[in-house]
Amino acid sequence: MNPTNQIQITLTDVLDRLLDKGLIVNADIVISVAGIPLVGVVLRAAVAGMETMLAYGMMENWDKSTRLLASEPSKGKATASRISP
Repeated sequence: MNPTNQIQITLTDVLDRLLDKGLIVNADIVISVAGIPLVGVVLRAAVAGMETMLAYGMMENWDKSTRLLASEPSKGKATASRISP
């Protein structure tokens, strides 16, 4: 068997790298007809794992508020102590 230099990359490897390192997309798209701009799209997207985003200082307020909401007891739900026979 001869050694080859082909590298097999799987989808799992790509997703792991994407979530670990992150990806930021900045795109400005203008659709025009006959030189007249009709539609303009501004796209700003960041794709990364939560740990990576927090390490770069992104989404800190969202993460804190989400964790705070998750830690609060839910309001309006009946509990066993409130239900009377």
